[in-house]
Amino acid sequence: MISMRELIRLRDIVVDRPSRPLLLDHLNWTFREGENWAIIGPTGCGKTTLAYLLLGKIRPSAGQIEWPMLDHAPGVSPADVIEYLPFREESRRFSYHRHYYQQRFHFVEPQDDLSLDQFLRSGTVAEENELQAVAEALGIERHRRQSIIQLSNGQMRRARIARALLSRPDLLILDEPFLGLDRRGQADLSRMLGELAGQGQRLLLLTSQSDVPEWVTRIWDLPGGTSFPEPSNELARPAGVGSDGPTLASRRGSVEPIIEMRGVQVAYGANGVLTDVDWIVHRGERWAILGPNGAGKSTLLSLLCGDHPQAYSNDVRLFGRRRGTGETIWDVKARVGLVSPELHLYFTFHLSAFEVVATGWFDVVQPRPLSDDQRLTTMSLLRAWGLDHFADRPFQQLSTGEQRLFLLARAIVKSPELLILDEPFQGLDGSRVQFLRTWLDRQLTPAQTLLFVTHREEELPPSVSRRLILDRGRIISLR
Repeated sequence: MISMRELIRLRDIVVDRPSRPLLLDHLNWTFREGENWAIIGPTGCGKTTLAYLLLGKIRPSAGQIEWPMLDHAPGVSPADVIEYLPFREESRRFSYHRHYYQQRFHFVEPQDDLSLDQFLRSGTVAEENELQAVAEALGIERHRRQSIIQLSNGQMRRARIARALLSRPDLLILDEPFLGLDRRGQADLSRMLGELAGQGQRLLLLTSQSDVPEWVTRIWDLPGGTSFPEPSNELARPAGVGSDGPTLASRRGSVEPIIEMRGVQVAYGANGVLTDVDWIVHRGERWAILGPNGAGKSTLLSLLCGDHPQAYSNDVRLFGRRRGTGETIWDVKARVGLVSPELHLYFTFHLSAFEVVATGWFDVVQPRPLSDDQRLTTMSLLRAWGLDHFADRPFQQLSTGEQRLFLLARAIVKSPELLILDEPFQGLDGSRVQFLRTWLDRQLTPAQTLLFVTHREEELPPSVSRRLILDRGRIISLR
């Protein structure tokens, strides 16, 4: 019979910070042996704050937290036995602060290189057979010799989960573990975690309601969340962009090609990433780019954004010009807006939320002076999304979902000709996703072209009518 002894107790916990509204208000909770918990709640409800509270990394403003699970180990802190996987890997093993975004598409310099195998082994006592079994179970075994800076978002997430499991924690807290994974990857990870829970591994998931696995026995729905004003029906368009003309529903695509790819091949040594890719996108079209993790979607987008050096050895044309005919990377980026999970990882500087959005005018990750029009347009967009009261807050103090909102605004703020949204709704609650789907349909102009990458087709704005499906670097469907 499983003992139901208490592991963690919260009593009337309050967490408040001067820089933002009340985070956690009079929480009472007991985590017992044998329970499998999922903590859910809307964007900004305090799930991440709760994780740091359980680690002992922050102190409550009021109330008491106790760890009966440590009673048998005097002098041991919660952080010694609890492993927490936040959205971004920032540790002594690896930090994105030491890298630049385009580096993930290059061969990494030896002094910066860290292979997946080295990452998995660091700080663990796991034997080779255990390491191989975990890597195979999470589908990353074949990437063990690869630099982790070159892994896709989904691959890196699985690598971090593998590394956490190999450290054999008393309690593993997984923050949105299914983000960035395709349907098969989600199912495989859920099954693996369920098996571990059945074997006695203590697990706590911070996730969305739609991603709660069947093996979870208890759900805690945190109240509150970010208090966004109700968005205005007058969905503001960035300054200088006209609102006249046909609606998206009645728009007809121009014959002018924005993207032209012919016979594109991308490889790292003997490892092919893209093979014989032929694709044409016309101005004003709305495309979904679909496919499993590792299919080549991120590489495909990097060729368009000017980030991948192999664009110059391929027939890749953007806005009618072939790459390598005299334009700079900044000439390309000036006409493109991008948000991606990978780009999110590189915002490690101390910026306000407003400054993060404003970097979208210049396609950089550090602030630059704005014109009056740029400043007004940036604030107008935040006001239309009900985010203006967050503008002065430190970006790093926002929840992961809140950060994703501001990075999406960053991609949109300059009203780019080509808008590339790579998993843009990760970490957002359902009401926000619905609002943004509607906003994109109503506010993108007929001249703007949209590429939308997702593992969940229900997230696509209704106006997305074209589909490109990749698998193992090849286009398997184009319609």
